[in-house]
Amino acid sequence: MSGILEVDRVSIAFGGLKAVSDFHLSLPKGALHGLIGPNGAGKTTLFNMLTGVYKPDQGTVALEGRRIDGWAPHRIAAAGLARTFQNIRLFKELTVLDNVRVATHARTRVTVVGALLRSLAWTGEEAAVTESAEQLLGLFDLASRAHEQAGNLPYGDQRRLEIARALALRPSVLLLDEPAAGMNPQEKIELRRLIQRVRDEFGLTVLLIEHDMGLVMDICENITVLDHGVVIAVGTPHEVQRDPAVVEAYLGTGH
Repeated sequence: MSGILEVDRVSIAFGGLKAVSDFHLSLPKGALHGLIGPNGAGKTTLFNMLTGVYKPDQGTVALEGRRIDGWAPHRIAAAGLARTFQNIRLFKELTVLDNVRVATHARTRVTVVGALLRSLAWTGEEAAVTESAEQLLGLFDLASRAHEQAGNLPYGDQRRLEIARALALRPSVLLLDEPAAGMNPQEKIELRRLIQRVRDEFGLTVLLIEHDMGLVMDICENITVLDHGVVIAVGTPHEVQRDPAVVEAYLGTGH
């Protein structure tokens, strides 16, 4: 295994429906890889298997050489695989700052007893958690809204906050599930820059599900195409755009 994320022959079925079949992916460190396909192709199901929401029926998933398939979601997140969701899942009643602090706490070491007693170690760690969260909000231009309720943010800011919260886990691999969904054209331009900046500044490997083909083709170095749970093409944006199987999957026969 040579990639930072190795997915080998992963499959899952729901009843008689094979949602994902024999999926393989090898992501090198620092990659920005796209995962596309028509609605119902199995993209989010695959993300759910990678992050422990679903357990694969067969196949393996390895992160930095260590198998993680079958692990609980919180354990996978702590190991370095973080994600965002197609439908934003912020803690909308909490402040913007506390949304990021919650994720940062996954990396803390003080015990429950230490927290209850407010030990010196707990006090120091809490200060470090807050400082780290504030730094992330600054990077995402959200510092001025740190003490607002997350649910009151504009849609584009909520998307950015969700990415900031995922980064608070200090992952090595970041999965983005349709981050441009619901965004206007200007927000998509800003998102494109943000994804590239996050990859470069944080040294991350990024796997991106997205229906906006302009965004995918512009920023991804390589793309995997799913159709009915099966990989039908892998290659550069140029290669994928011209693949007959991809054209048929999106447009049907005769085009």
